[in-house]
Amino acid sequence: MKKITSIIIGSALLLGACRESNKKSIPAETISSPLSIEILDDEALQVIDPKSKIEILASGFTWTEGPLWIKDGNYLLFSDIPNNRVYKLDPKNNDTLTYLHPSGFSGTDFTGEEPGSNGLLLNKEGELVLMQHGNRQVAKMNTPISSPKADFTTLVSSYLGKKLNSPNDGTFDNNDNLYFTDPPYGLPKRMDDETKELDFQGIYCLKANGELIMLDSLSRPNGIGISPDGNVLYVANSDPEHAAWYQYKISEPGKVTDKKLFYEVTELIGKEGQQGLPDGLKINSKGTLFATGPGGVWIFNPKGKALARIHTGQATANCAFDTEEKRLYITADDYIMAVDLK
Repeated sequence: MKKITSIIIGSALLLGACRESNKKSIPAETISSPLSIEILDDEALQVIDPKSKIEILASGFTWTEGPLWIKDGNYLLFSDIPNNRVYKLDPKNNDTLTYLHPSGFSGTDFTGEEPGSNGLLLNKEGELVLMQHGNRQVAKMNTPISSPKADFTTLVSSYLGKKLNSPNDGTFDNNDNLYFTDPPYGLPKRMDDETKELDFQGIYCLKANGELIMLDSLSRPNGIGISPDGNVLYVANSDPEHAAWYQYKISEPGKVTDKKLFYEVTELIGKEGQQGLPDGLKINSKGTLFATGPGGVWIFNPKGKALARIHTGQATANCAFDTEEKRLYITADDYIMAVDLK
């Protein structure tokens, strides 16, 4: 455990860096562009103050993902996929420490770059559910969240007898049905990996009764979320040749219809200051989408209007709200950031 100190850097508030003691921390000066909040529509002013500080809470990881706020304890969990770990960040005491290792690959012979867990969720019982890249499965941690151990039960690992690619992100509906995406990013050679058994990248629903249903496929399905009323499913597609978000109508658990393009950003990919692709997303209780994409975090209303952008200066992976939805935590490259919301 390393204590975090506060330093002011430009328009951002740096709260420190943490990494395993034998790894070198990366300074915040490596951020390639100013941290800022861009208002695209006045509707955004109901959601975020353009003068809010973007805080850097911790740095020096490898690739942070899957942020999850834990209400019982008021702390943040997040994955560091290449290091096969889940970390715990206590914002009150400014401490970061290893929470779970290994988190996504239980073996010893992984040859790729992303063996660890990606998305982290809590089910209705308060159990930790992990999207495990290296193990190529959705799994549940068998111990209470307050006593983490790398002891897992497989929830699903195959579709029609073929091994999943590498489950990436997921979301539960109000009835504990799990919707998740399965791109190839956890495979050592990704699309060209010789162990890839499925010839598509699926979007699935694992129903509470254990039935697995394939809903659709995209070239690179990634972040996923459900509207507060449970009627709309949103999915990010992290393909540089078709960088976009889609929406579906959920007609019943495990069945979607009326697929529509929600928003496309392909034209921004590769341009200066537009690091990253559509990746993780979260939806607040009013239906506002916070979706990571080129340049940082995009804020959309439910009709697909871009309201604002939180520029992180990094390829940005995912985000999560605190319990009151007044603070947004952001995983961006090797950083953990946060910004206050209205």
